[in-house]
Amino acid sequence: MQKINIEQVIKFRSCREWLSTLPVFFLLISVIIAGNGELIHARLLDVGELLWHDYFTLRADIPTPECNANPNIDALLQKLEAESADLGGMDDLFDESPFDRSSALISLQSAKKLCVEKHQIAEQNQARITTAVLVFRSLETSIAKVSLFAYEKQRIILLFTIFICAITSTFKQQHIAFRPIISQQDHHISTVAQLLGNLVMLLSAWSYRSTLYLSSSTVDHPEVNLLLIVGFAVLVLANLLQLVKSPLSYDTDKEASWMKSLLTIPLYIFMSYFVAGYFFLIEDHLSGPAIFFSLLFDQAGLFLNIGLYIWVGMLLKRTQLGDLVFKVFIPWKMSPELLAFVAIIVMAVPTAYTGASGIIIIAMGAIVYEELRRAGARRQLALAATAMTGSAGVVLRPCLLVVLIAALNKEVVTDQLFSWGLKVFMTTSVVFFIYAWLSKREKMHIAPVREAYKPCLLALVPLLPYVAIVLIIYFAYFFLLDITMDEFSAPVILPVIILGIVIYEKLFVRMVQVVASEREGHKFEYTVRMASSESSVHIGALLLLMGLSFVLGGVIERSGLLHNIPETFSSTWVTLSFLVVVLVGIGMVMDPFGAVVLVSGTIAQIAYNNGINPVHFWMITLVAFELGYLTPPVALNHLLTRQMVGHEETAKAALEGDSLWYRHEKILLPLLTMGTTLLLVTIVPVILK
Repeated sequence: MQKINIEQVIKFRSCREWLSTLPVFFLLISVIIAGNGELIHARLLDVGELLWHDYFTLRADIPTPECNANPNIDALLQKLEAESADLGGMDDLFDESPFDRSSALISLQSAKKLCVEKHQIAEQNQARITTAVLVFRSLETSIAKVSLFAYEKQRIILLFTIFICAITSTFKQQHIAFRPIISQQDHHISTVAQLLGNLVMLLSAWSYRSTLYLSSSTVDHPEVNLLLIVGFAVLVLANLLQLVKSPLSYDTDKEASWMKSLLTIPLYIFMSYFVAGYFFLIEDHLSGPAIFFSLLFDQAGLFLNIGLYIWVGMLLKRTQLGDLVFKVFIPWKMSPELLAFVAIIVMAVPTAYTGASGIIIIAMGAIVYEELRRAGARRQLALAATAMTGSAGVVLRPCLLVVLIAALNKEVVTDQLFSWGLKVFMTTSVVFFIYAWLSKREKMHIAPVREAYKPCLLALVPLLPYVAIVLIIYFAYFFLLDITMDEFSAPVILPVIILGIVIYEKLFVRMVQVVASEREGHKFEYTVRMASSESSVHIGALLLLMGLSFVLGGVIERSGLLHNIPETFSSTWVTLSFLVVVLVGIGMVMDPFGAVVLVSGTIAQIAYNNGINPVHFWMITLVAFELGYLTPPVALNHLLTRQMVGHEETAKAALEGDSLWYRHEKILLPLLTMGTTLLLVTIVPVILK
């Protein structure tokens, strides 16, 4: 393979990459380092205690006691006796009592003894501070300072991540919308709409800052509001620049209808108009949108983890792991519907760790779609399976969404939710299989075991190094840091595992490249850079949408709409019917984390008051949310799927099919699957009660 020098590497980079990809890479790496630093620091404290008893007293400089270990007892007794005599002559304000010399002597001797003990302890501890302790202490406290600093600056890191990535999404026209921009008319309409929406948020953030200055109360994090102003101001400037310097790559001859062009406006812009209409016109509260948008940063760690998961997915996309996993199933010669069922089962595991189906679609949706197509699945079926890639896994351990539910609702605990969640997962899987079987175009088939098991075992061989890397890193964390991979540690452990896989491939796996420019793809730096570039687009689009969904949740809460709901209903069935409709509606317009917060404070209590089992209610809620993410006209999971697989593939899929079902299978199959699952989850527990 031809070698490429550093000048050739640099020429592939653009100014946009230097200004977006590189900062985002460093921000994400800082989160990983800080997270691992926290784990390492906790372990260092344990090691310090094992090596040096009572290590916590050695972590700081031990001061010399200020007391005198060798006082003149006689002089002190005379002084105390003189002071006692002076007090006795103060105009009889106090009852005169004789000076007890023996008691004073005992007290002074006890004080001397205590002082001597303090000096001895200090000398002993100072003697224990050896060079080894100083080196270890310096390492431990340095890591502690780094971790603490990163934790305190989480809000700032999230702010920079959101707006740097959002600006990248803006310039690349990759915000989440109903349809992509394909013409100059689309570009102008979408850009003007973005300009106005960002101006709305800028006005709100500025008003919020003015309110803070006039208020006498202390603001915990004033820098958040300042950076909100800067961030939306830069987005406004980006929109102005796009209007002045319109891209020439769009087809000037292909002008879509105005209605279609309106569909290119990002979803977060539509939300900004809606919330501005409520706060500005109805409540006359200009600061409202900025206040509720700022709530996003109270959970900064959670949303930084989302960014990490997306970055991990983009790295994984550039490895051969997905291809190798699906090659294991090729010898079985499964029909496309059966392979789609297998994909749903396999993808449930990473979904359980990321905590939301939308995140896993961004992270691994392209891999799932490509492998299903390579195995012969029709486009509509592949799109349907990709859209509901993570829908079945959000109820499995250790899903962070379930942990959030348990944290906000004392009526449930995680063990109960995960126990029911496993049953819901199995139900969803069986329902998908039944509908896939009913909609098959040919007889479902699978190769005989005697023909498939040997090639399947051979296909597993290339996966062994990957398994070894995962196990080595996992056991390194387990034995060295006493950490297992759960919903809290996964965001910082998974990137290390995936980077280990990338390094392995670049060092030991020979890749055949057919295009000269692709030779660079075999380099570690190129892979990480391209993954970071893709991640920045998706992180900006998704997190900005999540921020506005928090604001939308604030509108729903403040409008009193949910408070008008009756506290009790005539029957359990009426209650369940009402809850299902409302929860699906919320799932259509809000991200899962914001929706859980909203439901916990409002609808959940209504369900409890009407005798609905809390665990049952939250299983209904999670499935209803997933149905909402798959239901038009918004259908967020379908929008994310189109964004990952490309507009061209979805356009080709729309032209396929010889019947209503096969022309719209990508919508109908997920809807029927999750809709049926929701009915079963809602009805069956009540019948069996």
